[in-house]
Amino acid sequence: MTNIVLLLTNDQVQEVKNAYAKNQVSRNAPGVIFAAKLTDTSITAYKSGKVMFQGSGAEREAARWGTATTNTKSSAAKGDKLPENFADLSVAGSDETGTGDYFGPVTVAAVYVPADKIPLVQELGVKDSKMLTDDYMRKIAPDLMKACTYSILTLRNDKYNALQAKGYSQGKIKALLHNQALKHVLNKIAPEEPQYILIDQFAVRDTYYRHLQKEKEIVRDNVLFSTKAESLHAAVATASILARYAFLKEMDRLSELVGYTLQKGAGSKVDVMAAKIWKTKGEETLRSISKWHFANTEKARKLLK
Repeated sequence: MTNIVLLLTNDQVQEVKNAYAKNQVSRNAPGVIFAAKLTDTSITAYKSGKVMFQGSGAEREAARWGTATTNTKSSAAKGDKLPENFADLSVAGSDETGTGDYFGPVTVAAVYVPADKIPLVQELGVKDSKMLTDDYMRKIAPDLMKACTYSILTLRNDKYNALQAKGYSQGKIKALLHNQALKHVLNKIAPEEPQYILIDQFAVRDTYYRHLQKEKEIVRDNVLFSTKAESLHAAVATASILARYAFLKEMDRLSELVGYTLQKGAGSKVDVMAAKIWKTKGEETLRSISKWHFANTEKARKLLK
């Protein structure tokens, strides 16, 4: 299905509404200000000024109003070559966070964003999560969870430390979580299938699948890998936001457990905080809220001495 999005001025949007007034239909979705249905084309206008044309007549109708906005890939992204107009396709994407933080879990989210929902998630505030603040992601995540089919996995520190002690690398842990989250999403949307699956690349394809070789069910069909994937499709951008949201929620829980806000990251401030927790709460508490194999543990041990 052809999917074209134009960014129009307020006056142009009003002209679109006037032109298709006789074909207007009701569409109760966040951000939608007007919708119309022709025999071969659906037209949806959003508060942001974006107007989406879908269907076999999309190119014809869109040509009446301007030139479609193009989505360009970051030149710094590395990985698989993506199909043309990839940003406009129906895609399931996955991303993770928390892997570089001493305190808190590893969280992975997978999200399916079909082509007809791309303007909606953008209207709800989705963009590269590295451009968003934690507070903003906390605000928009609940609406995104209502709008999209998703799976969020939170690997708490006790389980993470147990897997790491068994010899699981962080790469293997992430691969297992990505595969599981994607399986959940694919099961939820079945029999519908995404045109592609995009994984925010943390390992090359062969290494990723080597981590999964003992799994009974492995997601392989139409899977693409790319770095900076959150800038390449709304599905991964949404997954990145939901993964961060889950990480922040777990950090809230752990902060309440120790009685003060835990420091993010793995810098020197984390060493000092870890030493404080070790001294006042004991080693068992520190283990239960941290990635014990990180260098911060030994640095905290030295600070205690």
